[in-house]
Amino acid sequence: MNIRRLPAALATLAAALLTACAAPPPAAAPAPAAPFQVEILALNDFHGNLMPPLGGIRIQDGEHPGRWRSVAAGGAEHLATAIAALKAKNPNHIVVAAGDLIGASPLLSALFHDEPTVRALNLMGLEVSAVGNHEFDKGTAELLRMQNGGCHPTQGCNPPQPVFPGAAWHYLAASTIVKATGKTLFPPYYIKRFQGVPVAFIGLTLKETPLMVVPSGVAGLEFRDEVGTVNALVPELQRQGVQAIVLLIHQGGIPTGDYNECPGIHGPIVDIAQRLDPAVAVIISGHTHRAYNCRIAGHLVTSADKYGTLVTEIDLTLDPRTGRIIGDQATNVIVDDAVYGKDPAQTALLAPYEKLAVVQARRVVGPIAGALARATGPGGESPLGQVLADAQLAATRDAGARIAFMNPGGIRAAIARPADGLVRYEDLFAAQPFYNNLVTMTLSGAQLLQLLEQQWGGAGGEGEHGRVMMVSRGFSYAWDAQRPAGSHVVPGSARLDGAAIDPAADYRITVNAFMASGGDGFSVLRQGRDRRTGMMDVDALELYVRQHPDLAPGPLDRIQRIH
Repeated sequence: MNIRRLPAALATLAAALLTACAAPPPAAAPAPAAPFQVEILALNDFHGNLMPPLGGIRIQDGEHPGRWRSVAAGGAEHLATAIAALKAKNPNHIVVAAGDLIGASPLLSALFHDEPTVRALNLMGLEVSAVGNHEFDKGTAELLRMQNGGCHPTQGCNPPQPVFPGAAWHYLAASTIVKATGKTLFPPYYIKRFQGVPVAFIGLTLKETPLMVVPSGVAGLEFRDEVGTVNALVPELQRQGVQAIVLLIHQGGIPTGDYNECPGIHGPIVDIAQRLDPAVAVIISGHTHRAYNCRIAGHLVTSADKYGTLVTEIDLTLDPRTGRIIGDQATNVIVDDAVYGKDPAQTALLAPYEKLAVVQARRVVGPIAGALARATGPGGESPLGQVLADAQLAATRDAGARIAFMNPGGIRAAIARPADGLVRYEDLFAAQPFYNNLVTMTLSGAQLLQLLEQQWGGAGGEGEHGRVMMVSRGFSYAWDAQRPAGSHVVPGSARLDGAAIDPAADYRITVNAFMASGGDGFSVLRQGRDRRTGMMDVDALELYVRQHPDLAPGPLDRIQRIH
């Protein structure tokens, strides 16, 4: 064809057709990317347990149905090894937590204001965490220091590593509002992209936090409803193109089954899950110190026990075309100390703190006039138990406490009178090693009497004596071993300052945090109202010893056994 002889318009058209015929075919559109998996490794309620916690974790004994057994588990060295092993399974991973990483910590962490725990979790690669109520134990300013770093405001920088960097992970606090600014204390959520697909992690604590900590520690803060907060954030995230949403919440439930089951679960997390926007696929919870793996109202709901004894491994399947979670499953993995060895980096981190802790543990608290025995008398009380209850009452008078109770299982050793008569901190900590917060609450007189009866029922009913609690000065009662279950307390014998307990009246009582959560079968304590979290139990004992240099055993006359 001679294009030059054609009219100009036809020549242009012919040239275009020839060019199109000569050009290679257009490249095929890229095939849609296949779904892929993201691995979430979740913790909760670590509480500074850098060493393996006493007792490990209790699980059902597969070889003996109906029985339970303990597995030695946890500790930062073993936890770090477990996390590293689980990370290696999938390059698309993230380590998250549901709060209470610090606070109510054992001596090794507490002596150094929980700085060793923050450093240990930094080494493990923790990336994001909700704020728990115990993060507020020392107040908002100290929590901000935990995040941002810097020296302690009164005790300065702690050896052996004087420059405290703060948490490498991001604290989230979607429902915690600074009243003066109207903004959240920490960011409400964190977005991480996996192969280009964004996944949002919303973090928040329970709205009852102001009722569980010293009021001054959260002054100026507002704790909003959990469900309302999350549901309001969902459309905001979706407008940013985020369709995969995970909730980290410091609130939980109570199941009746084993660590990877969920039968009979009840508690606040159930109501939260039922009212939560369906766009939130996964709920990683905590607070109740229980392990469960649930489906509630279409949501995957998990909790990893406490103290680093478990890691929850959650596998999400993401659709890169829609950005949505199209599959999820979870497994609670026991951090079995016999399976996961000690991580050398954690060992190197902790060793100098352990050496310093020994030095501080030897500090002199003060003199005592006589040894305080742990052995109990006929009624079930002991000289040391009386002192512990008295110390806890004295430490919480400003919270309105009138009676203090101490569980006998929390008393681990007697306090001997040394040759020089001077008690040291390690003597007190050996007697009371769990380092629990004191919790002051209100019970009705009827509930108080029910509490006394629970000493011989449920998990507390071991042997003829049951688990008789130690009681503070001014409170007394009598019990009869021959009376039927549920009525061991002699009617009318329970008295406070000489007056009979009135079932219809209210009484402020103090117990440790373990008991307050229903530990040792004292389930009625979960019903306590107007809770206030106070100092640590061993700190209350130290203060009491300092203030009573003539401390000696008293008469065992607060609890009387009839038969």
